[in-house]
Amino acid sequence: MEKQEWFEKQDFWLQYGPVMFDEQHWAEAKGVASRCCDIARLEKGSSVLDACCGPGRISVELALCGMNVTGVDITQPFLDAACETAEDEGVKLTLINHDMRSYKAEKPFDAAVNIYNSFGYCDSIADDTKILKQIYKALKRGGTFILECISRETAVKYFTEGEWFERAGMTVLTEFGVVGAWEGLRSKWILIGQDGKRTEHEFVQRLYSAAELRDSLVSIGFKSVNVYGGFDLSPYDHKATTMVIVAKK
Repeated sequence: MEKQEWFEKQDFWLQYGPVMFDEQHWAEAKGVASRCCDIARLEKGSSVLDACCGPGRISVELALCGMNVTGVDITQPFLDAACETAEDEGVKLTLINHDMRSYKAEKPFDAAVNIYNSFGYCDSIADDTKILKQIYKALKRGGTFILECISRETAVKYFTEGEWFERAGMTVLTEFGVVGAWEGLRSKWILIGQDGKRTEHEFVQRLYSAAELRDSLVSIGFKSVNVYGGFDLSPYDHKATTMVIVAKK
């Protein structure tokens, strides 16, 4: 039996999902979705792939913008949550339970997004690259891919050893550490419920520099790849708060 990676375990997401996808991130989704539509120059009815869509916060907002959205995720409970939210908002989503490393689109998309730090968790660089390749294959010629995640540079800039806060009815303690020569960021999340029950989970996110990801996307076949410091397309410099990559097929 093949080893199951941590992000494939549904129990983890059932416990940690409400903490990681908090109200603030849901509130930001509308603006992010709108900016993605503008960046990709999408019109109403355009088809969009939300790769690793999670509970659908971006998928639903893209649909509310008039897009024809397909969300793909490996975690079925998240897709169930996305379906419920879509129904509450009165929009339709196509939701597919599949691993993005092997996902094959039935029809090519006008655009694809991978938002909110959902990249870099596979055990190998080769597997991370498989995800990027499948996204490339899923796009129409001239289609746009928007990737947003922490980079090595922003990880260094905003590094903290840990913090604690209250969220989703729990006390949350986080501990962070550097893996190798800033090749990865180790995160340990400790949840303490009101009943005192303690749950711990540790995982590593591989860190890529902006230049590494840009060059990887070019080698895959994207014709143009630009790196920005936010969804406002601000420069990716010392003031950058995140990394947003816009690639054209």
